[in-house]
Amino acid sequence: MYRIFLVEDDRGIAEAIAAQTSLWDMETVCVQDFRSVMAEFSACAPHLVLLDISLPFYDGYHWCREIRSVSKVPVIFISSAADNLNIVMAMNMGADDFIAKPFDQSVLMAKINALLRRTYDFGASAPLLEHRGALLNTGDGSLTYGGGKIELTKNEYRILLALMQSKGKTVSREKLMELLWESDEFVDDNTLTVNVGRLRKKLEAAGLREFIATKHGVGYLIQ
Repeated sequence: MYRIFLVEDDRGIAEAIAAQTSLWDMETVCVQDFRSVMAEFSACAPHLVLLDISLPFYDGYHWCREIRSVSKVPVIFISSAADNLNIVMAMNMGADDFIAKPFDQSVLMAKINALLRRTYDFGASAPLLEHRGALLNTGDGSLTYGGGKIELTKNEYRILLALMQSKGKTVSREKLMELLWESDEFVDDNTLTVNVGRLRKKLEAAGLREFIATKHGVGYLIQ
């Protein structure tokens, strides 16, 4: 199921869009706190964002810049401010499309579906994995938390990806060593321990304490 993150302060419009997308087996998450859009974006880990321009506290351009600093997720602006200047600004901020209000729901869904098809393979999972506010972008291998980027080595990314894809479940040391072996370097038990230790230090330095738990004699997990 595709997830849509909707940043729209008109509750009537928001509810209508949510009802329409549900008919297409999509889940729409409407923003609740317009001061904490990025926190809600991270928790949602959406496949696509619908974003108004005129919003409380900060406008849609601000949030588009913030989203683009951590994600390549498709963004469609929906706004009554549909003059050429606003359309050009939206596209320059990183938007993928612009729909003028008032709009026909069928046109909105056609654009959403077309953009989802262009962006994702059929059946593909979300490009963003989220846990405790940390966002792992499987497209470019980047990890962001609290607005900052945490640099990962290739091995650290593979470890974190495996753990976040199996959130709440223990990933065995053997499985992780198999994944690291794909990097064409010698991997033994000590190599894995060193890589996990370095990854933990980076996460803790960024404020993510006890992000990775150890199941002694078995493996690691995040929960």
